Amino acid sequence: MQNLLQNLNPEQLAAVTLPPQSALILAGAGSGKTRVLTTRIAWLIQTGQVSPAGIMAVTFTNKAAKEMLTRLSAMLPVNTRGMWIGTFHGLCNRLLRTHYRDAALPQAFQILDTQDQLSMIKRLLKANNVDDEKYPAKDLLYFINNAKDQGLRAHDVEAYEPITRKFAELYELYDQQCQREGVVDFAELLLRTYELLSRNQPLRHHYQMRFKHILVDEFQDTNDLQYKLLKLLAGYGEAQGGALFAVGDDDQSIYAFRGANVGNMSAFERDFHVKNLIKLEQNYRSHGHILDSANYLISYNAKRLGKNLRTDQGQGEQVRVYEASSDLEEAQWIIEEAKNLMADGIPRSEIAILYRSNAQSRVIEHALFAAGLPYTVYGGLRYFQRAEVKHAIAYLQLMDNPHNDSAFLRVVNFPTRGIGARTIEMLQGAAEQYGISLYASVPYMTGKAGSSLGAFVKLVEGARFETQQLPLPEMVRVVLERSGLLTHYANEKEGADRVENLEQLVDAAAQFVQEEGFGQQAPAHLGPQAQAQAGELVVSEDGVEILDADAPLPAVMSPLSAFLSHASLEAGDAQAQVGQDALQLMTVHSAKGLEFDAVFITGLEEGLFPHESSSREADGVDEERRLMYVAITRARRRLYMSFTQQRMLHGQTRFNMKSRFFDELPDESLKWLSPRVQGHWFANNKKTTAWDDAQFRNAGTDNKIAQQITQKSGNGSGWRIGESVSHAKFGEGVIVNIEGGAGAARAQINFGSAGMKVLDLSVAKLERLSR
Repeated sequence: MQNLLQNLNPEQLAAVTLPPQSALILAGAGSGKTRVLTTRIAWLIQTGQVSPAGIMAVTFTNKAAKEMLTRLSAMLPVNTRGMWIGTFHGLCNRLLRTHYRDAALPQAFQILDTQDQLSMIKRLLKANNVDDEKYPAKDLLYFINNAKDQGLRAHDVEAYEPITRKFAELYELYDQQCQREGVVDFAELLLRTYELLSRNQPLRHHYQMRFKHILVDEFQDTNDLQYKLLKLLAGYGEAQGGALFAVGDDDQSIYAFRGANVGNMSAFERDFHVKNLIKLEQNYRSHGHILDSANYLISYNAKRLGKNLRTDQGQGEQVRVYEASSDLEEAQWIIEEAKNLMADGIPRSEIAILYRSNAQSRVIEHALFAAGLPYTVYGGLRYFQRAEVKHAIAYLQLMDNPHNDSAFLRVVNFPTRGIGARTIEMLQGAAEQYGISLYASVPYMTGKAGSSLGAFVKLVEGARFETQQLPLPEMVRVVLERSGLLTHYANEKEGADRVENLEQLVDAAAQFVQEEGFGQQAPAHLGPQAQAQAGELVVSEDGVEILDADAPLPAVMSPLSAFLSHASLEAGDAQAQVGQDALQLMTVHSAKGLEFDAVFITGLEEGLFPHESSSREADGVDEERRLMYVAITRARRRLYMSFTQQRMLHGQTRFNMKSRFFDELPDESLKWLSPRVQGHWFANNKKTTAWDDAQFRNAGTDNKIAQQITQKSGNGSGWRIGESVSHAKFGEGVIVNIEGGAGAARAQINFGSAGMKVLDLSVAKLERLSR
């Protein structure tokens, strides 16, 4: 017991040893929340308060779930393979597999990742002659997923406008198509689970009695439906139920665009009458100046539960701030600083370059390439999202469920076998006429089209027969060969990498069956007898007939079905992996959950960070501030911030004001660097540096801003593009454009937080700054 709890700080110890009541743990960045979660689970088991089967722990990424299981295995001599620890989607998938009959799903239902879901929606629009310009597929996908995240079916959607009514109608057709094909999307996993537990009281009570301790990581990222599901499982409003142990940080809630509701933290505190609120404020990651910057910044957000990060590591180095004349100069500065960091012994993989918008990476990537510095763009395609792998997965899906139309359409003519668009249209017509899948419609086709389609079905059936007794890795190998995928990519000019990716699928299958405990020689398919055994009902202590939920997932799924579910869930995971020994480039959103020795936060300009859209949204600037807080707290030892006077973005040159966030950082934690051609931006702000017009006029032809200012003097108005000005109502700003001649000139001025304004220069009382 003592070994388990040693080295915990007082707040961590208090959280780990809380009594079995619902609790909210405010876990600041770098405060050891994963350690608290896993130690809490181990402590509950070791003290005999619960068995491993009585715990459910929910995370947001597969990586976090695996880390928790690894740590638990090291702490306790227990078999963690059967424990219910995973992502929302993974755990809901497990429950639905166990109770597929009650959920009205086929036993071998398959999961659509986002790409496959979009493909199905495009097919739906085409089949129903819907104008995809008026009703874009991506808009419909967002509509459906957003409705499901709120727990709404098509008939529940309030449709007051014509476009909403049409989307609701298409949502209904989409649900019918998914049911017909035996597939579910990610949002459906949660909604179907919620509906099942809501209507099936005996089943709901069984799980409420079983899971007496439910632990949730990253609680601030839960959406409305996820919180409703947690309330069901925890027995909210019912006589029985368990304790909900929620760990989160409202200051790091940055996924509102995905439906995350930071208000769930306050709602949980209210709904569950939480008496135990513990703040983990001891930071083990960053030095003091970095934490002071984060604390000062986030204090400007009014709606927060409140905490203040601290460290015992000392203040460390100040945050370096650099103002560049352009995005090109900003990129060059990053390269020089990165070289200095590497010379100091910091590995390339420990240097991260963050940006608010993906569009910013182009200039940085170009400069890194020209400098010969290796880099990787984090958040690119994951293994199971790559086209060649998705083709192979589609063949495997047809082996498991031939009525999956998405899988059928992906590979029916890949590699090419002479099946054209006209043949597919005829097949889709037959499927619609008889109300069956595309695969089942093939016998209704005649002539050349029927022969070509029949040959494809024969290929699939032959592969299924040949592999019915083979273990999963061998089955994958046979399918890769029989499908023609290996031959196809081997004959491509640059197909070697794709062949290698396909061959890795065999290794992935072998690793999967080993990790999930199937046994290396277990047949990939489950025959009728094995299926009957896997689906055998048992009677629980509360008298409810259920499938044996205490057994690991493989007990209710074939190795093939389980592997396909794993592939879909991995493809849709929220977090990719950091790996190569190269500079790490990523958006701030992608950086959440990561940490680096040195971090560059680039493009800190009004309209970019905070983003211009934030001013049009309720609490939009607060969300941007939380995003900046996340960016700051990624850094361990060195933190750099930069902004530019002008930037080429989306094909336009922007003249910028520094981000308001600089005014929300502590003076003593910042070290302002002085570029060679720059003086003061605002005469009344000692922290900021900016253009000195005289220096710019004398800077020569190398100064691109000077060239542009010289070329466009304002047509005799006396004002110039790029000048810093002050207005009695709107505050300080920068002139970004001038139109008209003397006496009738109008200036477009970026006033930062006050927005962009167009003023008549003959009327507006502007004051020059730093002339």
